[in-house]
Amino acid sequence: MKILLAEDEKDLREVVSEFLEISGNTVFAVENGKLALEESRKNPYEVIVLDIMMPEMDGITALTKMRAEGNVTPVLMLTAKSEIDDKIAGLDAGADDYLAKPFSMKELLARLQAMTRRKEIYRKSVLSAGNTELNTKTGTLSAVNSISLSTDEVKLLELFMLNQGKPYSKEELFQQVWAEDNEAEISVVEVYISFLTGKLDAVGADIQILNDEKGIRIS
Repeated sequence: MKILLAEDEKDLREVVSEFLEISGNTVFAVENGKLALEESRKNPYEVIVLDIMMPEMDGITALTKMRAEGNVTPVLMLTAKSEIDDKIAGLDAGADDYLAKPFSMKELLARLQAMTRRKEIYRKSVLSAGNTELNTKTGTLSAVNSISLSTDEVKLLELFMLNQGKPYSKEELFQQVWAEDNEAEISVVEVYISFLTGKLDAVGADIQILNDEKGIRIS
């Protein structure tokens, strides 16, 4: 998983980051909600962990702004308190789960993994960007015209549309779309980008896939 972690306690931030990375994840860690919000706007993440009490911007304020901007990434809130009001405030702001300090690192990892699985179950069936719509259930891409996409084309375009303007590397795209395909090679990413580019043109879409030094994204 690619994880964004916001925690103002330096020692805890480093310990959590190290544990999650040893467990095979990629972690980008910041010390307050303001930096977490800024990072969430620039890059895509599979899950976000926000401490509630942080300087400059608390976790609930950061999450509220993320949700208002359309960010649907699963979020787990960390709190030093176990009071019901803190739990309710986090969930009302759009959190998917919460964990009270002190917590087990193994439980944190299990909860994050469960959240990403739930995201697959409850994902939106119709996504839009510009004049373009993608129906993830039927595999239909529509703009001026309509066309059918393959399963992998749907998965790839869904990532782009859920994270409009945010850049991916080829490695990140490969891991998210083809990680379970033991026969796939990373060159498949460029092949499918070419397929999608042709199909976006075919339906008269006003969005395009950009692939440059900043990364791969739609605009």
